[in-house]
Amino acid sequence: MKIAILSRNSNLYSTRRLKEAGEALGHEISIIDTLHCYMDITSNKPAVRYKGEALPWFDAIIPRIGASITFYGTAVVRQFEMMGTFSVNESVAISRSRDKLRSLQLLSRKGVGLPKTGFARHPDNIQDLIANVGGAPVVIKLLEGTQGIGVVLADTEKAAESIIEAFMGLNANILVQEFIKEAGGADIRCFVIGDKVVAAMKRQAANGEFRSNLHRGGSAEIVRLSKEERATAVNAAKIMGLGICGVDILRSNRGPVVMEVNSSPGLEGIETATGKDVAQMVIQHIEKNAKPYATRTRGKG
Repeated sequence: MKIAILSRNSNLYSTRRLKEAGEALGHEISIIDTLHCYMDITSNKPAVRYKGEALPWFDAIIPRIGASITFYGTAVVRQFEMMGTFSVNESVAISRSRDKLRSLQLLSRKGVGLPKTGFARHPDNIQDLIANVGGAPVVIKLLEGTQGIGVVLADTEKAAESIIEAFMGLNANILVQEFIKEAGGADIRCFVIGDKVVAAMKRQAANGEFRSNLHRGGSAEIVRLSKEERATAVNAAKIMGLGICGVDILRSNRGPVVMEVNSSPGLEGIETATGKDVAQMVIQHIEKNAKPYATRTRGKG
């Protein structure tokens, strides 16, 4: 098969591993810089051009679309879809998962466990917003933040009010969520492929830090999931319409709660922590599912 990886950097661990895994299984793998693609939108003849030439037919693409280029990146993925190329994650599903508010609304509608969450831009009553998620301490998030950036823990109501007022002054959209104290600064990343959790790791925040992101100095180790945690992760991926994703959950006193669904999960942390060849599993998923015009909208909303 001919498979293209849409990635801005061919030296990234995830990109390299996917290329190595694909070639090891006998496929022809190309790495394409998403921002160097441009689209030929012609009636009945959609095409993607790259470095001055029309790209050849690809059986499948693996979108590695960074948050900062979501709009353009999903447009490129959509163009491949119009050409009949299979995408492991469809453009509409990537866009859906990148919108944190939309994701939470969709998960909530389907009854998935979530932290108590409030959304606001200019709340008339900040105290009510804080009280509705259980009171301080609360976690305050910029809607557009990634990798733990724009995420603040407010220990007291006064601190929360000050932070919310500061974000309001910047005309920022914010989420206010309950702080799951019993999680102990740890979350679980579930790597979902198709309808199965293929690997999972527990990420522990560094001392003095409540964010467990590995980019922020957190550590990772393999973890055994409960049946409820596995079901929650698979269900969240299905609701988002993602064929491959990372589902981040916290262990709360009322069961697993989903924090985020990531459409471009990194491979380095999960492969290192679990010792599993997740990249090979991604390629095998493509082998099983890639057919011309097989792309469809898996989720709704």
